[in-house]
Order: sequence, then C-alpha cells, then structure tokens
Amino acid sequence: MAQKNWQKIKLVKLVELLRQESDEQHPLTTNQICDYMIRNDIPCDRRVVSHDVALLNEMGIEVLETWVVKSKAYYVEDRSFSVPELKILIDAVQAASFITDKKSEELIDKLARLGGTHRAEILKGNLVCFNTRKHSNEHIYYNVDALEDAIQRQKKVIFRYFDIDIDRQRVYRRDGHHYVVEPVALVYNEDNYYAVVYSSRHDNTANYRVDRMDSVEVIDEDICEKAVELRGQVAEYTEQAFKMYGGERKTVALEFEKNLTGVVYDRFGEGVNMMTTVEDRNIATVKVQLSPTFWGWLFQFGKQMRVISPDEVVKEYKARAEEVLG
Repeated sequence: MAQKNWQKIKLVKLVELLRQESDEQHPLTTNQICDYMIRNDIPCDRRVVSHDVALLNEMGIEVLETWVVKSKAYYVEDRSFSVPELKILIDAVQAASFITDKKSEELIDKLARLGGTHRAEILKGNLVCFNTRKHSNEHIYYNVDALEDAIQRQKKVIFRYFDIDIDRQRVYRRDGHHYVVEPVALVYNEDNYYAVVYSSRHDNTANYRVDRMDSVEVIDEDICEKAVELRGQVAEYTEQAFKMYGGERKTVALEFEKNLTGVVYDRFGEGVNMMTTVEDRNIATVKVQLSPTFWGWLFQFGKQMRVISPDEVVKEYKARAEEVLG
C-alpha cells in the first residue's frame, strides 16, 4: 500500500482513538498513540504525531495539547453531545416502556459511548433502572423502521395486531386478520409509541401501539390524498386523540387545592388562566372534551378538585360520581 494511503488511514484511526479514549482528564501521550497504531498494524513514528495532530486541527477537528509528566499528550474535548445531554437521552430510553430490556441495554450502551469510553463508564455507572414495565416485543425496531419507511415513501402497510392474555401470551385480534392501513405519523405518548393511521375503507383514523404490531410490511400502494393531508394536522389530532381537550370543547372552571397547581399546568399548559379564591384554593378555566379520559383524570384527585361551572357540566360531574358510588 502506498505511503499516502497509510497516512490517510492513520489520520482516521487517530481521530477515532482520540474521540473514544481521550478527554481532559484522560489525555493520550505520544507513546500511547504510537503503541495503538502499531497494534493495529499501522506504521507510526512518534516524531510525526504532533504533525498529524496539526493536520487534524487544520481540518477543523480540535485536538488540545497538554503534558503528562514530561511527555506531550493530546485529547478531544468537543463532542456532539455533552454529558448532561447524553444523561437525558439515556434516562428517556430507560423510561420508555415500549423499548424492551435487551434493546434498552443496547441503545444505552451506544448512547453512552458517544461521550467517549471514560464518560461512558460514568454514565452507565450512574444508571438507575427505574422502569420495570418494559414490553417484550423484540421486533419494535423493525416495526418502527418499516413504518417510518412507509411514511417517508407515502405507502400503505400491512400487519397483525395482538393483545396479551393472562398467561402473557399473544392473542391476535380478529383471529390473526391482517390490517391494511395508511400510516400518517409515529407518536410517543405516556410511555408508549403509537402509529397514527388512516383507513380509506372505513374513512377514519386509528392509533395502534407499535409494540403490539406484528409482521409489519410496506405495501407498494400509495396512500390516499386525505392521509397525506392528515400529516399536516398531526399536532391537532394528537391533542384530540391522546389528551382530554380537543374536538368540540367545553370551557370548564376547576377548583382545586393549591398543591395541585403544578398538576393542572402539566395537563393543560402553563398558559392557563388561574386565580386564588378566598378559601385559599385555586380556580383554573380550561377547555376540555367531556370524555371518559377527562372524568377519569378528574376523579383521581377526589375532594381535592371539583368542577364549579358551567351548571350542565357540574350536573354531569355529580351524576357520574353517584354512578361510581352506586
């Protein structure tokens, strides 16, 4: 192989080595760099290492220089992700129920190594495994890949859909019938990943949990114009489908104890109008859809929160409470 090609290979390997194994606390000396190159059968002379580092800096790859005892040493500090950013991403993976234990471990390992070997040890050493509700569908990545491919190419998909029975076995809906739909978007909501789809046959939208989908395949059939249009309305649709305020809304006044202020902001956003009553309770005016989702959310707080207007909603609130008690 020509000397010129060896030089190119050496520069690439040097970048890989510095990004993976060095940081401010762990600089690599000239001898360590040479030993690494020789172990990988790449000719290297310690006298030209500083020249190679200078070339990397000229190309925009910032390599910093320091001293370890009496030897020059080099390290890379600037990376695509900082430790706090990687920590947030790793915790998000750990918290996501739809990613299985095995896939979570693999993805966390990849994310941690983006910070270099030494930072990876710190990140993984501080990992708290707080989610014990991980799902078991190991084909989740394949499902996401197929669905995203179909969304980008505006094609239909075919799949089977299942539930889990008391013995943790799959029970396919409609006796294993294959669903053919037009994917609109992938939406993450409350620990689960959903495929938002449109069906031309039934002229309606639906949501399917990606971890409950099986044998997902892209069909070489274009989706209809309506499905394409729905992609521009995903944000509005997700509020209607996954939250409690969408579609035909009602303006409702909620009275609640002060300790639930953060809960109301979390649910309805920090732009909600709020005031304090003489009884030292708060009142918030919000727009909701009077759905089972809303009532279920409200009743979880018991006497700490109640509807105080309008009158027709108050009556429904009382009727539902009596129904539950009855």
